[in-house]
Amino acid sequence: MNATEQQLWDYIDGNLNASDRKNIAEKIESDTEIKSLYEDLLKLNSAFGELDLDEPSMSFTRNVMESVASEPAPVAMKTQVDKKIIYGIGGFFVISLLILFGYVLYNSDLSMPEFNFNARLNLNLDKYITPTVLYSFLFFDLVIGLVFLDQFLRKKMHK
Repeated sequence: MNATEQQLWDYIDGNLNASDRKNIAEKIESDTEIKSLYEDLLKLNSAFGELDLDEPSMSFTRNVMESVASEPAPVAMKTQVDKKIIYGIGGFFVISLLILFGYVLYNSDLSMPEFNFNARLNLNLDKYITPTVLYSFLFFDLVIGLVFLDQFLRKKMHK
């Protein structure tokens, strides 16, 4: 659609202001090509006006809703894993652990070593436990305690 056709459609529909309407009317009177296009558009507009719009029947909505209701509802797909597979995987890991334990027992010396503990511990704890370390430890414990209290209260609120 070119600009002239758009202007003619706006003229036919009455969407122009007075000065534009006057300019288009002068163009229609002066130019025969624009006048024939204007007459064709007027005929087309009147043909559109005579068309009856098809309306759905009164029971259209009811028919559509009944059709939707008669369709089977989609079922969520439920996949089930065979219990034999689960038992097989579990059995494999149990047997693997038993074989590993047996290998360790086979290669180990089962005699108990002599227990001789003659360690001299000479630790100066005052060097490591300063007030800053103590306050940091207490602050960390306080934060953890508040987190656990928050979780406990949230669970209690949901119940």
